[in-house]
Amino acid sequence: MLIAGCGPAGAELARLLARRGVHVLVVEALPDLARAAFSSAALPLAALERLEIPAAVVAHRWSGWRLLGPGEADRHWQASDDRPLGAVLDFTALRRWLAGQAQGFGAQIALGWRALAVQQPAATGLIRTRLRGPGGEEHWLTSRWVVDATGQQRGLLGDPPADGADPLVSGLGAEWLLELPLERWQPWSDQLTFLLGSDWMPQGYGWVFPMQPGQLKLGVCRLQDDAAGTGASPQAGRRQAPLGPWLEATLARTGLAGARVLDRHGGLIRSTVRRREAHQRGRLIGLGDAVSTANLLGGEGIRHAMASARVLAPLLLEALEDEPERLAAYPRRLRRELGWRWSLSGRLARRTWLGLEGPQADRRLEGLLAGLARQHSAEDLSALLFDYRFERYGLRALPYLLGWRR
Repeated sequence: MLIAGCGPAGAELARLLARRGVHVLVVEALPDLARAAFSSAALPLAALERLEIPAAVVAHRWSGWRLLGPGEADRHWQASDDRPLGAVLDFTALRRWLAGQAQGFGAQIALGWRALAVQQPAATGLIRTRLRGPGGEEHWLTSRWVVDATGQQRGLLGDPPADGADPLVSGLGAEWLLELPLERWQPWSDQLTFLLGSDWMPQGYGWVFPMQPGQLKLGVCRLQDDAAGTGASPQAGRRQAPLGPWLEATLARTGLAGARVLDRHGGLIRSTVRRREAHQRGRLIGLGDAVSTANLLGGEGIRHAMASARVLAPLLLEALEDEPERLAAYPRRLRRELGWRWSLSGRLARRTWLGLEGPQADRRLEGLLAGLARQHSAEDLSALLFDYRFERYGLRALPYLLGWRR
């Protein structure tokens, strides 16, 4: 079994398969799993337990929410008894822990190796993968199955065909890891803070998340649809503008100017809203972000990527026992795992973020947030943003969520 990609999806699948005695090779283009550690990595507590994530990779626990904006609005929600609602992970530690777990069960991990292409000779029951090593050397490897866990790049599966009804929507993000004195860290330490409104980030949002004492994550993300990404939109150039100046402005506006920047990183998320793209092509199977498991509403990918591995693993085990037809159930089971609210959350993301530009959009967002502040608790907000339980907001929000009312 060959897995291309050692992120949360690929490493989790390697761990699950190797634990059952499957010979697994994971190839990862990065020479070091500490590189490109772009992820806000916020999870609800229930996900930590369900995914068996150890305390050693938890950077900090949080018990409240803070929403800044639009404009000067400042809203807070705190859990009853200040009990933790979730955690922010150390993404590098998570990747290394998952890789170490997989290796402990016998999986091999080859860093600095990139999967370039596959060939599927007819009637052989095998698949060949062209690999390039750290020194530029190339080799072909033959296996029974290949899993594309290369993330939004979709390095082997390729992008789904252009579909005007369900296009790829991209989110370009940048994040800085800050170090600052404890007295400046403390006000941000017990909550997830989101920065909302077109003056904070047009067509997107920002965030400040607590890490270890004295460290914060400061980030921004801007969404764009497929047409904007190809330059078909007259505003595409502005949407592609660098995020660095926005981060600098956010640093000053949040009162965090002067903090030492320990690391700068960034990346893309790219997902369809309805997730109807092909999950399998012969003996090549997509996993995690390669089949649009990154949720566009909050840019969340880790737990959904790991969940996709848990859906795929038992089906692959059956396929390895000469029941390849069992893999036909994979897309349906993954849709069931993600839940019926998934598509609704994606529609809300497109409507909210792509349309967040100018005073009218800010007033629309202000109306929704004011309703949240009046009616809901921190626990309700977690259910809304992590479990996509929009019905808790009330029936009057459905026309907005479904795009029937502006």
